[in-house]
Amino acid sequence: MSDYPDIWFNDRQTKDVQVGVRVDRQLCSRQSDYQRIDVFESPAYGKFLTLDGDILFSEADEFIYNEMVVHVPMAVHPHVSRVLVIGGGDGGVARELTNYPEIEQVDVVEPDELFVEICQEYFPEAAKGFEDPRVQISYQDGLRFIRGRTAEYDLIINDATDPFGHTEGLFTREFYGNCYQALKDDGIMVYQHGSPFYDEDESSFRAMHRKAYRSFPISRVYGAHIPTCSSGYWMFGFASKKYHPLNDFDPARWNARGIRTEYYTTNLHRGAFMLPRYVEDILEQEEKRER
Repeated sequence: MSDYPDIWFNDRQTKDVQVGVRVDRQLCSRQSDYQRIDVFESPAYGKFLTLDGDILFSEADEFIYNEMVVHVPMAVHPHVSRVLVIGGGDGGVARELTNYPEIEQVDVVEPDELFVEICQEYFPEAAKGFEDPRVQISYQDGLRFIRGRTAEYDLIINDATDPFGHTEGLFTREFYGNCYQALKDDGIMVYQHGSPFYDEDESSFRAMHRKAYRSFPISRVYGAHIPTCSSGYWMFGFASKKYHPLNDFDPARWNARGIRTEYYTTNLHRGAFMLPRYVEDILEQEEKRER
């Protein structure tokens, strides 16, 4: 007989696919002005957080996402001093950014204050990023925050959850244009790109690349294996005004920092941009589409 109670959380990834996670107990269930937030404890993933019934991250694999959105651009851009994180209310992205002493300011823009409070209570290892005095949280809409800003940031990380609901405005062509304007002349934007593996996710994946490709002179996509993300294979976008993620990548400089990571390495950096054929085909099709 199993030592664990027979209680399961089913993460619905598509209308035809659900992934079950055995849970020991539910730790929290709250409704904010934006979404329902639940926290569960599980044997496989430790504590994990869901938004409106979908797994957002877990203790077991959050480091993968956060390392890949931070260290990839930081190993390319030679002098980052100001960073904007849109979303990022769990604190994990901010935590990784605080490894860099040259960063002077990190602005985290997260509309849902309750989400931040819950992450601080149940995921302190991620939320400790907010303890650094360089990190400032603004509780407001990301699109409204960035409008009208010009040449203020070296790096923008769009950590918004998905292109639906209250974060939908963060995946529009207007938003990409505003990010371009808010970046300095050599600025980089990194954003979560979703996964094209399931058919019903492919259209949003295509749209994101099309908008970024038309907004920035350099636009590339890279991936990582994240177990709790849809299909387990998650993509990120790298959009830049000047620096190429491979041609301007400086592994020796990054390795000299001595930053301790659990997923990212400079060898992995190059490999992350080597994509499966079906993903390459999707990206090339969107790049060739007429406006």
